[in-house]
Amino acid sequence: MPKIIDVTFPGGKKVDAHYGGRTVCTDQSVKNGGDASAPEPFDLFFVSLATCVGIYALEFCDARKLNTDKLAVQMIADFDREVKRYTEVKFILTLPDDFPEKYIKAITKTVNLCTVKKHIMNAPNFEVEIV
Repeated sequence: MPKIIDVTFPGGKKVDAHYGGRTVCTDQSVKNGGDASAPEPFDLFFVSLATCVGIYALEFCDARKLNTDKLAVQMIADFDREVKRYTEVKFILTLPDDFPEKYIKAITKTVNLCTVKKHIMNAPNFEVEIV
């Protein structure tokens, strides 16, 4: 079943995405001519990566009834000014103090299964159709 997202333009540099009865609002920074009233679209790209890794970590712990206090994910993306794009993305997974040593390799493997990351690594074909 295809994922369908409808995009509207409520004014200024704002662009909203509507899907499944929900709306995600975006805006450009003041520097880019917007009001900075919402995240920029590219920021949501990174947010989707970080939260995807986060849900995989959370579900790993929940499935094993492991403590999730202090479970955290930090994502650091490095921008290469020469090629004008982000060239490295690093995820730092902070585990609870009582996290069992025997699960460290397994949780690492699990968070690497993040669906968003897998789509980037094996990119879909993109097409624009004009109507």
